[in-house]
Amino acid sequence: MRFTQTIIFLSLLLATTACQRLNDVGKVPQFTPTQETSEFRAMMTPPLPEVVENRRQSGRASLWTGERSSLLGDRRAVKRGDILTVVIKIDDKAEISNSTKRSRKGSERMGIPSLLGIPQRINQSLPQGATMDPAVATNSTSSSSGDGSVRRKEKLTLRVAATIVDVLQNGVLSIQGSQEVRVNFEIRELLVSGYVRPEDISRQNEITYDKIASARISYGGRGQISDVQQPRYGQQVADIVLPF
Repeated sequence: MRFTQTIIFLSLLLATTACQRLNDVGKVPQFTPTQETSEFRAMMTPPLPEVVENRRQSGRASLWTGERSSLLGDRRAVKRGDILTVVIKIDDKAEISNSTKRSRKGSERMGIPSLLGIPQRINQSLPQGATMDPAVATNSTSSSSGDGSVRRKEKLTLRVAATIVDVLQNGVLSIQGSQEVRVNFEIRELLVSGYVRPEDISRQNEITYDKIASARISYGGRGQISDVQQPRYGQQVADIVLPF
Protein backbone atom coordinates (compact mmCIF):
# COMPACT_ATOMS: atom_id res chain seq x y z
CA MET A 1 0.00 0.00 0.00
CA ARG A 2 2.78 2.42 0.87
CA PHE A 3 4.62 1.60 -2.36
CA THR A 4 1.48 2.36 -4.37
CA GLN A 5 1.07 5.70 -2.63
CA THR A 6 4.68 6.56 -3.40
CA ILE A 7 4.19 5.77 -7.08
CA ILE A 8 1.05 7.93 -7.20
CA PHE A 9 2.84 10.81 -5.46
CA LEU A 10 5.78 10.67 -7.89
CA SER A 11 3.40 10.54 -10.85
CA LEU A 12 1.55 13.62 -9.62
CA LEU A 13 4.82 15.44 -8.99
CA LEU A 14 6.09 14.70 -12.49
CA ALA A 15 2.74 15.71 -13.99
CA THR A 16 2.79 19.03 -12.08
CA THR A 17 6.35 19.73 -13.22
CA ALA A 18 5.42 18.92 -16.80
CA CYS A 19 2.45 21.29 -16.66
CA GLN A 20 4.70 24.07 -15.38
CA ARG A 21 7.14 23.47 -18.21
CA LEU A 22 4.30 23.46 -20.76
CA ASN A 23 3.36 26.96 -19.62
CA ASP A 24 6.82 28.17 -20.68
CA VAL A 25 6.56 26.83 -24.24
CA GLY A 26 7.16 29.62 -26.75
CA LYS A 27 8.14 32.13 -24.05
CA VAL A 28 11.53 33.65 -23.39
CA PRO A 29 13.12 32.81 -20.00
CA GLN A 30 12.52 35.52 -17.44
CA PHE A 31 15.23 37.48 -15.67
CA THR A 32 15.69 37.08 -11.93
CA PRO A 33 14.02 40.06 -10.23
CA THR A 34 16.63 42.56 -9.12
CA GLN A 35 14.80 43.19 -5.83
CA GLU A 36 15.37 39.55 -4.83
CA THR A 37 19.16 39.66 -5.05
CA SER A 38 21.40 40.07 -2.03
CA GLU A 39 23.24 42.91 -3.77
CA PHE A 40 20.04 44.98 -3.89
CA ARG A 41 19.33 44.35 -0.21
CA ALA A 42 22.88 45.33 0.71
CA MET A 43 22.60 48.64 -1.15
CA MET A 44 19.18 49.42 0.31
CA THR A 45 20.34 48.87 3.91
CA PRO A 46 23.65 50.70 4.32
CA PRO A 47 25.30 50.51 7.75
CA LEU A 48 25.32 53.41 10.15
CA PRO A 49 28.54 55.44 10.27
CA GLU A 50 30.84 54.48 13.13
CA VAL A 51 32.10 58.03 13.68
CA VAL A 52 30.14 61.18 13.00
CA GLU A 53 32.46 63.95 11.96
CA ASN A 54 31.53 67.59 12.17
CA ARG A 55 33.11 69.28 9.17
CA ARG A 56 32.64 72.70 7.74
CA GLN A 57 31.03 72.89 4.31
CA SER A 58 33.93 75.01 3.09
CA GLY A 59 36.36 72.14 3.67
CA ARG A 60 34.50 69.89 1.29
CA ALA A 61 35.11 72.30 -1.59
CA SER A 62 38.89 71.76 -1.42
CA LEU A 63 40.60 69.53 -4.04
CA TRP A 64 42.99 68.13 -1.44
CA THR A 65 40.55 66.56 0.97
CA GLY A 66 40.56 62.84 1.58
CA GLU A 67 36.89 62.39 0.80
CA ARG A 68 35.86 60.05 -1.98
CA SER A 69 34.22 62.89 -3.91
CA SER A 70 37.45 64.89 -4.12
CA LEU A 71 39.89 64.80 -7.01
CA LEU A 72 42.47 62.69 -5.18
CA GLY A 73 40.04 60.77 -3.01
CA ASP A 74 40.09 56.98 -2.74
CA ARG A 75 37.11 55.65 -4.70
CA ARG A 76 37.70 51.97 -3.96
CA ALA A 77 34.82 49.96 -2.54
CA VAL A 78 35.18 49.72 1.23
CA LYS A 79 31.72 49.56 2.82
CA ARG A 80 28.50 47.67 2.46
CA GLY A 81 26.64 48.52 -0.72
CA ASP A 82 29.73 49.66 -2.66
CA ILE A 83 30.37 48.17 -6.08
CA LEU A 84 33.66 46.85 -7.47
CA THR A 85 34.69 45.03 -10.64
CA VAL A 86 35.78 41.38 -10.54
CA VAL A 87 38.15 40.37 -13.34
CA ILE A 88 37.95 36.66 -14.16
CA LYS A 89 40.74 35.45 -16.39
CA ILE A 90 41.21 31.71 -16.05
CA ASP A 91 43.65 29.88 -18.29
CA ASP A 92 44.45 26.65 -16.47
CA LYS A 93 45.99 23.50 -17.88
CA ALA A 94 46.79 20.29 -16.05
CA GLU A 95 48.23 17.04 -17.39
CA ILE A 96 48.89 13.96 -15.26
CA SER A 97 50.05 10.58 -16.52
CA ASN A 98 50.68 7.43 -14.49
CA SER A 99 51.81 3.96 -15.52
CA THR A 100 52.33 0.89 -13.35
CA LYS A 101 53.38 -2.65 -14.17
CA ARG A 102 53.92 -5.63 -11.91
CA SER A 103 54.82 -9.26 -12.70
CA ARG A 104 55.54 -12.30 -10.56
CA LYS A 105 56.23 -15.96 -11.39
CA GLY A 106 56.77 -18.86 -9.02
CA SER A 107 57.39 -22.61 -9.37
CA GLU A 108 57.65 -25.37 -6.77
CA ARG A 109 58.54 -29.04 -7.34
CA MET A 110 59.00 -31.81 -4.80
CA GLY A 111 59.64 -35.48 -5.56
CA ILE A 112 60.71 -38.72 -3.85
CA PRO A 113 62.51 -40.80 -6.49
CA SER A 114 63.75 -43.40 -4.07
CA LEU A 115 63.34 -44.13 -0.41
CA LEU A 116 64.09 -47.80 0.40
CA GLY A 117 61.84 -48.74 -2.52
CA ILE A 118 58.78 -47.27 -0.84
CA PRO A 119 57.90 -44.83 -3.67
CA GLN A 120 58.04 -47.65 -6.21
CA ARG A 121 55.68 -49.80 -4.14
CA ILE A 122 53.32 -46.85 -3.72
CA ASN A 123 53.36 -46.21 -7.48
CA GLN A 124 52.00 -49.69 -8.08
CA SER A 125 48.93 -48.97 -5.96
CA LEU A 126 48.33 -45.49 -7.38
CA PRO A 127 45.90 -44.91 -10.29
CA GLN A 128 47.28 -44.86 -13.79
CA GLY A 129 49.22 -41.70 -14.52
CA ALA A 130 49.94 -40.92 -10.87
CA THR A 131 53.46 -41.19 -9.54
CA MET A 132 55.52 -40.20 -6.57
CA ASP A 133 58.07 -38.45 -8.79
CA PRO A 134 57.24 -35.66 -8.49
CA ALA A 135 55.01 -36.01 -5.50
CA VAL A 136 54.06 -32.31 -5.48
CA ALA A 137 54.44 -29.74 -8.26
CA THR A 138 52.95 -26.21 -8.27
CA ASN A 139 53.19 -23.28 -10.64
CA SER A 140 51.88 -19.75 -10.22
CA THR A 141 52.05 -16.68 -12.42
CA SER A 142 50.54 -13.25 -11.81
CA SER A 143 50.87 -9.94 -13.59
CA SER A 144 49.12 -6.59 -13.55
CA SER A 145 49.50 -3.35 -15.43
CA GLY A 146 47.68 -0.06 -15.41
CA ASP A 147 47.78 3.23 -17.26
CA GLY A 148 46.03 6.47 -16.35
CA SER A 149 46.06 10.00 -17.62
CA VAL A 150 44.23 13.25 -16.87
CA ARG A 151 44.12 16.22 -19.20
CA ARG A 152 42.21 19.35 -18.32
CA LYS A 153 42.16 22.79 -19.86
CA GLU A 154 39.90 25.68 -18.91
CA LYS A 155 39.93 29.15 -20.38
CA LEU A 156 37.51 31.86 -19.29
CA THR A 157 37.76 35.64 -19.54
CA LEU A 158 34.99 37.69 -17.96
CA ARG A 159 34.33 40.91 -16.06
CA VAL A 160 31.44 41.36 -13.67
CA ALA A 161 30.40 44.00 -11.17
CA ALA A 162 30.02 42.74 -7.60
CA THR A 163 28.53 44.35 -4.51
CA ILE A 164 29.85 44.32 -0.96
CA VAL A 165 27.09 42.59 0.99
CA ASP A 166 28.81 42.47 4.37
CA VAL A 167 31.92 43.67 6.21
CA LEU A 168 33.34 41.13 8.66
CA GLN A 169 34.78 42.07 12.04
CA ASN A 170 38.35 41.65 10.78
CA GLY A 171 37.70 44.03 7.88
CA VAL A 172 37.35 41.37 5.19
CA LEU A 173 34.68 42.16 2.62
CA SER A 174 32.03 39.66 1.54
CA ILE A 175 31.10 40.23 -2.10
CA GLN A 176 28.45 38.86 -4.41
CA GLY A 177 27.80 39.60 -8.04
CA SER A 178 25.39 38.38 -10.68
CA GLN A 179 24.91 39.10 -14.34
CA GLU A 180 22.24 37.91 -16.75
CA VAL A 181 22.24 38.41 -20.53
CA ARG A 182 19.38 37.18 -22.68
CA VAL A 183 19.94 36.34 -26.33
CA ASN A 184 16.80 35.14 -28.13
CA PHE A 185 15.47 32.29 -25.97
CA GLU A 186 18.60 31.68 -23.88
CA ILE A 187 19.82 33.44 -20.74
CA ARG A 188 23.50 33.44 -19.88
CA GLU A 189 24.10 33.62 -16.12
CA LEU A 190 27.28 34.60 -14.31
CA LEU A 191 27.49 34.37 -10.51
CA VAL A 192 30.47 35.39 -8.35
CA SER A 193 30.86 35.34 -4.56
CA GLY A 194 33.68 35.21 -2.03
CA TYR A 195 35.77 37.21 0.44
CA VAL A 196 38.36 39.86 -0.38
CA ARG A 197 40.74 42.11 1.53
CA PRO A 198 40.32 45.85 1.01
CA GLU A 199 44.04 46.25 0.29
CA ASP A 200 43.81 43.80 -2.62
CA ILE A 201 41.42 46.09 -4.49
CA SER A 202 43.34 48.12 -7.08
CA ARG A 203 43.12 51.88 -7.57
CA GLN A 204 40.84 51.15 -10.55
CA ASN A 205 38.40 49.52 -8.10
CA GLU A 206 39.09 46.08 -9.57
CA ILE A 207 40.12 42.75 -8.12
CA THR A 208 41.21 39.56 -9.87
CA TYR A 209 39.58 36.23 -9.13
CA ASP A 210 42.78 34.69 -7.72
CA LYS A 211 42.64 37.13 -4.78
CA ILE A 212 39.13 36.10 -3.77
CA ALA A 213 39.01 33.64 -0.88
CA SER A 214 36.39 30.87 -1.06
CA ALA A 215 35.64 32.04 -4.58
CA ARG A 216 32.51 30.61 -6.15
CA ILE A 217 32.24 31.30 -9.88
CA SER A 218 29.34 29.92 -11.88
CA TYR A 219 28.97 30.42 -15.63
CA GLY A 220 26.02 28.78 -17.29
CA GLY A 221 22.65 29.40 -18.81
CA ARG A 222 19.00 28.48 -18.96
CA GLY A 223 16.60 28.37 -21.83
CA GLN A 224 15.76 26.23 -24.81
CA ILE A 225 19.34 25.21 -25.62
CA SER A 226 20.09 24.25 -22.00
CA ASP A 227 16.88 22.19 -21.86
CA VAL A 228 17.86 20.21 -24.94
CA GLN A 229 21.27 19.41 -23.45
CA GLN A 230 19.70 17.94 -20.30
CA PRO A 231 18.11 14.45 -20.18
CA ARG A 232 14.40 14.23 -19.49
CA TYR A 233 13.11 13.83 -15.94
CA GLY A 234 12.02 10.25 -16.56
CA GLN A 235 15.47 9.32 -17.80
CA GLN A 236 17.12 10.95 -14.79
CA VAL A 237 14.83 9.04 -12.41
CA ALA A 238 15.49 5.80 -14.30
CA ASP A 239 19.26 6.34 -14.05
CA ILE A 240 18.95 6.67 -10.26
CA VAL A 241 16.48 3.84 -9.64
CA LEU A 242 17.63 1.18 -12.08
CA PRO A 243 20.63 -0.78 -10.72
CA PHE A 244 21.91 -1.84 -14.15
